[in-house]
Amino acid sequence: MTSKDCGSHTHSRRKLIRRIIWSTIFILFIIFLTILLIWAILQPSKPRFILQDATVYAFNVSGNPPNLLTSNFQITLSSRNPNDKIGIYYDRLDVYATYHSQQITFRTSIPPTYQGHKEVNIWSPFVYGTSVPVAPFNAVSLDADQDNGAVMLIIRADGRVRWKVGTFITGKYHLYVKCLAYINFGNKAAGVIVGDNAVKYTLTSSCSVSV
Repeated sequence: MTSKDCGSHTHSRRKLIRRIIWSTIFILFIIFLTILLIWAILQPSKPRFILQDATVYAFNVSGNPPNLLTSNFQITLSSRNPNDKIGIYYDRLDVYATYHSQQITFRTSIPPTYQGHKEVNIWSPFVYGTSVPVAPFNAVSLDADQDNGAVMLIIRADGRVRWKVGTFITGKYHLYVKCLAYINFGNKAAGVIVGDNAVKYTLTSSCSVSV
């Protein structure tokens, strides 16, 4: 074989490799473009959350000065997937309570789940905290709220979700849920006594959701 033949063979091989590379890039581009078009046409909507109720087992301030909060709630949180053709994977979802932007309970994890089209999921996790130190300025506000017989808490849910379109599953997105919980301790008629020293408050509060 002459050097000319070797050169021709090498050139043909490089040309074939380039064709394979460009063909692969083109196919990947078509697949990516198809996914984007499907995504744009379907227009996925965020899940809708509602805080249905909260059962209060404990909500006490102790210490000297009184700045240690012990609380124990069981909440009912519902989530609805409003999409016709898109499913939602909840890979992680942690629920906790805050008071004036301060976290007052531990995070409670909801088991990972898949939510189908137009499907509704209902969770009833316990959120609690024992002798949680409250910031001095929040302790003053909390004391005043208890004297007035009502406390405004925020139930939050933070997690990661993925969208499922047909067989395609997206990467993970952050999910932030914020629900207002106005608990009227001073009005006995505002809640229903369940068990020993527990009161269930119906809230039916729509939550703000961001992804």
